[in-house]
Amino acid sequence: MATSGKELTDQRKIALTAGTSLVIMTLAAFFSYGFVHESLVVQGDAGATFHNIMSQHMLFKAEILGWVIILICDIVVAWAFYIFLKPIHSNLSLLSAWLRLVYTTILGIAILNLILVSVLSSSTDYSLLFETNQLQAQVMLYLEAFDPIWSIGLIIFGGHLLIVGYLAFQSNNIPKVISILVLIASIGYIVIHLSNTILPHYDEILTMLKLIFTVPMVAGELGFGLWLLFRGGKAPIQA
Repeated sequence: MATSGKELTDQRKIALTAGTSLVIMTLAAFFSYGFVHESLVVQGDAGATFHNIMSQHMLFKAEILGWVIILICDIVVAWAFYIFLKPIHSNLSLLSAWLRLVYTTILGIAILNLILVSVLSSSTDYSLLFETNQLQAQVMLYLEAFDPIWSIGLIIFGGHLLIVGYLAFQSNNIPKVISILVLIASIGYIVIHLSNTILPHYDEILTMLKLIFTVPMVAGELGFGLWLLFRGGKAPIQA
């Protein structure tokens, strides 16, 4: 079926929106989780973690801002993916969008825990209401709640990616290698975060799964984002 110039232009705009949002959220995730969260939170040490957040509170606020940017970009991507993939299969495209929005809602709940940490660690009023060790324990409780809540959301996110990968594979325009990487990434998210939820104490298994899936997970999402940014919605290159 021939595609009109206007349809190509509209699809190009949608692809640019989705690709730009994916790249922005990837950079924000590297900053918020990969850099700030990993450097400030000391697992099993509430005192050191509380001290890190107190002494670098603006950096912790920047982490929260990064998560908010990710959440907004996820909403934009859910809409953009729905429009972009709708011509392939309308119902599956809609289902994938709803799954991403459910994931985004769960991510929002997880972010609320970080906001509570920010409030507790920035106000001197709470130091008068709680003993220092109680305040540190409260902060650590909210921080430790962030990961499992987000992890549950990422299982649903994996389901979203599974549909996206399948629809991408059905497309004649999207490179098969990208769609396969997205499908592998979806399996990675589901397997890793199901294991993290059901078997949280089996660190060796989780480490092995992350080693296996981390590269295709990053390559699948970022690769699709870059393809959308530079090639998505353009007329196929004629041989």
